[in-house]
Amino acid sequence: MLVLTIYIAIFVLAYVIYHLVVGRSASKLGFNARKTVTFGDESAVTANRTASVISVVAIFLIWGAFTGSSLSPVHVPGPFVGDTSFSYTATNPQNQTDEATVYVRVGFIGEEFGKPEIPDNKQSVFAKDDAMKVGAWRSGLIRAQNNDDGGKIKGYRITAIDGQPIAPKQSVEVLDGVVNMTAKGSLSFVPNQGWQMEPIWLPAPETIVSRLIEISRDGYQNVALSENIGWSLFRVVVGFLLGSIVGVPLGYAMGLNDWFRGWFDPIVEFMRPIPPLALIPLVIIWFGIWEQGKISLLFLAALWIMTISARAGVSGVNISKVHAAYSLGASKLQILLHVIIPNSLPEIFTGARVAMGVCWGTVVAAELVAAEKGAGKMIIAASKFQQTDIVIMGIILIGVIGFGIDILMRMAEKILVPWKGKG
Repeated sequence: MLVLTIYIAIFVLAYVIYHLVVGRSASKLGFNARKTVTFGDESAVTANRTASVISVVAIFLIWGAFTGSSLSPVHVPGPFVGDTSFSYTATNPQNQTDEATVYVRVGFIGEEFGKPEIPDNKQSVFAKDDAMKVGAWRSGLIRAQNNDDGGKIKGYRITAIDGQPIAPKQSVEVLDGVVNMTAKGSLSFVPNQGWQMEPIWLPAPETIVSRLIEISRDGYQNVALSENIGWSLFRVVVGFLLGSIVGVPLGYAMGLNDWFRGWFDPIVEFMRPIPPLALIPLVIIWFGIWEQGKISLLFLAALWIMTISARAGVSGVNISKVHAAYSLGASKLQILLHVIIPNSLPEIFTGARVAMGVCWGTVVAAELVAAEKGAGKMIIAASKFQQTDIVIMGIILIGVIGFGIDILMRMAEKILVPWKGKG
């Protein structure tokens, strides 16, 4: 919730500043200045590149701030690290009370650090000073019963922490953390955790970059990173092409012939809402866990999308163009080649972009189930060893590659369908 609030605040602040400083002067230049109506006109709305840059920078700043990244100029409060202490009051079976101090050293997991020294300047009755070490974001058990004289005798109990009364199932806040008492009277110390994320949940950006460099150089589990990505791309391209080769002609047939429409419409409309991931168990039963199964799953993921987009493309052809072609003596084949196909291509390219995105997401999920190589296989293998940095690295690579594929398809659409949006 805090992260979402900060992100919304950055969005609003950037929007206001941009329109105060740049927006008014920029609106007087370019294409929009020549239009009498812009609100509601989709052609007048293009992506603001400044907003895109600020959006990406904001995400990385928030990520760095909540992970203690050295790349971020600002940070939210992190976990307490260092030396601290607190006292406890113990009562023995004879109702005598005594105080002792627990000296605590908190350090990061994975770093070597020892317990703090206990000052030898206190005379005690039965409660003995103690020292302990605790990892940041962790808790440590306070062994007062084992350390104090008579601590294991029935009737021994701890009644206060830093002068504040405590009882079983209660907690007391101390200087740099919280002391909890269990139902059996044992104590544990939890240092302040701050607002930063523990690396096992979310590593810092530079950790992801260093891991990317390492795996790019050495591979992961004896498989090169390029090989993992290559296998995923190969499966996606083959499955997408097969789905397009079958789906586009099927969509044209459904859009041009009532018998094809009636025959295949129930099948297409039944299969379309079923998510591809739901078909994984059935595909494994039918085709096994090897490449046939994965490519078959991707074929099914692309097939229905391409079928519907081709059918919608035919339905969206302006009938006046068809009438004009007939009036000029065009045959059905000529109308198909010169009217229907060119005018339906924009819709087909839109469907192709959607289908490619679905295939890319599906192949990763399919590789999570059974694969020897692939981006999804790398992610699931890393998750078993709690290597969060590799998992996040894989997720980012999947997103970047998917975004790159979409950009390439947009470029192809501009080259192959230059008449889109021009009537």
